[in-house]
Amino acid sequence: MALQVKPHATAFGMVCVALIPLLLRKTLARTAAETHLREPNRCPEAGCAAWPVATVTLNVATMLAALRRHSPEALPEAFTGGIYRRRMRKLIPSLGAALAFASVSPGNLKTTRASENASSVEGPLAGNPDGQCAVPPEAKAVDTTQPDRVVGDGTASSCTADAFVGAVALGGVIRFACGPAPVVITLDRPAKVFNDAHPDVVIDGGGLVTLSGGGTTRILYMNTCDPDQHWTSAHCDNQETPRLTVQNLTFIQGNSAHDAEHDGGGAIWVRGGRFKVINSRFFNNTCEGLGPDVGGAAIRVFDQYQKLPVYAVNTTFGGASGFGNTCSNGGGISSIGVSWSIINSLFSHNEAVGYGGNPAQEGTPGGGSGGAIYNDGDSMTLSVCGTRIEENRVRAFGSGIFFVSNNHDGVLHVEDSVVRANSGGGWNVLPGISMHEDTRWVTLRSQLE
Repeated sequence: MALQVKPHATAFGMVCVALIPLLLRKTLARTAAETHLREPNRCPEAGCAAWPVATVTLNVATMLAALRRHSPEALPEAFTGGIYRRRMRKLIPSLGAALAFASVSPGNLKTTRASENASSVEGPLAGNPDGQCAVPPEAKAVDTTQPDRVVGDGTASSCTADAFVGAVALGGVIRFACGPAPVVITLDRPAKVFNDAHPDVVIDGGGLVTLSGGGTTRILYMNTCDPDQHWTSAHCDNQETPRLTVQNLTFIQGNSAHDAEHDGGGAIWVRGGRFKVINSRFFNNTCEGLGPDVGGAAIRVFDQYQKLPVYAVNTTFGGASGFGNTCSNGGGISSIGVSWSIINSLFSHNEAVGYGGNPAQEGTPGGGSGGAIYNDGDSMTLSVCGTRIEENRVRAFGSGIFFVSNNHDGVLHVEDSVVRANSGGGWNVLPGISMHEDTRWVTLRSQLE
């Protein structure tokens, strides 16, 4: 659904929308000074009156999402106290009316407008709208109201690939100030985490930022065992940091097909530390299309600290025809020896396009397993809750899920989920699921067909 503006309301409506950031910034700046007088302990060390304009501007994107819902409850945590909420309650209805007058769709990421130099990005919402599973504290979004790095100065043109790559190299909490409209940042090389830069790397797109590989490059890379990214431990395959979190982002057109050393992971490739993805979307990412071991069109993960799980929460992989991800194995995600906890997410229209399986059958290149999820290893757990896995395709095994525990000690847990209408391949011990017949599995209140 494209951005729609009523012809007779175009001029006035779009002026109203353009004024929203200015009105918010003025209101919040004045409120910050008043708060310093009334509640000085609520402010940063510099004092509320000294808050830079950029800090207020940084929250405009989240404010706009709240305005679209006419809901002050959705305001950023930093602005939810006392005087802020009272003032925003008065401001939101009128600004929300301006948005409505311009006929901007209220859907979160339902319609987007990109920067001046990029195509607009549309697509399904983040996550499974029917998912109701509880999210554990460690899997929730990180508070980014006090970022260490800000990509951009408030304009779309300032949000460049170089600025993003540089911010990731420094680590810490990263947010974007690209203006009130959605933007696409197209990379010509992956952004790489340096293992000794910061123990936490949190990238928060605020629901307005799309990171694109332009069909030529992977988007994000972290590897604790890569000397070029600085070794910090003698046990690089089992170290606690860096902890990488991506949230409120869209990843499109990542492509790792030309990376022979670190294959798979078209959008994101991770080894070591910890990793989680929250409230994000992955569209049209790809990796090498042939081979028995390569996988993970969107994400590939190895070696998580103390075998703790990767969390994928309220995230969409594909989600509709024309948006799916493709790789030899694992059309959505792939891992070796890694546990996953997938919560309230959506996998659809992804495809494992290799053929011949693993090990590759004679005369074939191998691959073609795990239309949505490719989970291989030993003692691991795949937990799927509140998630839909449907209309994915394979050419070998596991049209929805490929789960192979080589030591037969792994556990598959499917709860309040739907696995249906996945197609291709064979060896389905459960509908759409390939695994050893003696694999321990549990299904609760789920639809498998």
